[in-house]
Amino acid sequence: MVKRDYQVELDGKNFAKAMAVNKPISLKYSTEMCREIRGKPVKKVESFLNRIITHDAYLPLRRYNADVGHRKGTAQSFTKSGRFPEKVCENFLDLLENLKANADFKGMDEEKLLIVHSFACQGFRRMSYQSKGKISGRRRLKKSTNIEVIAVEMK
Repeated sequence: MVKRDYQVELDGKNFAKAMAVNKPISLKYSTEMCREIRGKPVKKVESFLNRIITHDAYLPLRRYNADVGHRKGTAQSFTKSGRFPEKVCENFLDLLENLKANADFKGMDEEKLLIVHSFACQGFRRMSYQSKGKISGRRRLKKSTNIEVIAVEMK
């Protein structure tokens, strides 16, 4: 099934929405990223994502942190375990660009956007086959993730 609806219903005209459907990224890292960016201004989130891509900051893993080593320095978001999911960050940056374009279309100031809702869920799983000799092939499911972000304009 294709995702068409958002998880929340908002009344009013001072919010902007953006959705990315069936992106080939990790659901676990996307869930952690949604938790991390919720309640923050879009400008801060973009700089945070760029710092993760350059390995200056890490994505704190609070739920999916089994067998993940800790990072040196002070804790971020109450944990020291984290990773650098660059592919997730690039997709989130594209999504934030769409969000800012939608806000600009509605006449909102993109400098004052605050993320109030972010959500990630499992997308459509595509099959691929790994060839293994003449007879036996192994079927693999490729992951995909649906992401949605909603922002309001701060006063």
